[in-house]
Amino acid sequence: MASFMCFFCFASLFTLVLITSSAPAAVTAEEFKVGGDDGWRQPGSANETEMYARWAATVRFHVGDSLRFEYNNDTVVVVDKWGYYHCNSSHGISVFNDGNTVINLERPGPVYFVSADPDHCKKGQRLMVEVISLHSPPDSSPAPSPFSGAGSFLVAPQLVFCYVLLIAASFNM
Repeated sequence: MASFMCFFCFASLFTLVLITSSAPAAVTAEEFKVGGDDGWRQPGSANETEMYARWAATVRFHVGDSLRFEYNNDTVVVVDKWGYYHCNSSHGISVFNDGNTVINLERPGPVYFVSADPDHCKKGQRLMVEVISLHSPPDSSPAPSPFSGAGSFLVAPQLVFCYVLLIAASFNM
């Protein structure tokens, strides 16, 4: 009976280690420089009118991340959806003009930014980012099967525990 209890304790500990080691790691917040090396500037040509939309499409923004706007002789205005699409900053939520602005992304959903200069905005100096929560599933990929190798490992510890319990019980019979 003592060997069964020892084996049962070992099996329980083993299962606990498997469960805790398979827990997802904490996601650390990232800071993104808006526009990459180009920074926050008026697009120079007609080919660059979508430069910020293209840049934002390459990044996944999560709650807790931040955006760094680096610019000269310009502004960053946080606006609502209407202000973004109409290049209107007159009812801006926040206005920055210090040349080096960091904005924390605090909640999921779209966030809109424009230059306060309407001509700059109309030429493409505006940005919309979609912020997702840390627990949001990817948009385009289906959820992995709980039994696939690439998916969650949470089912396996319970199965291992059941098998160990059955094996232990069979030794005692």
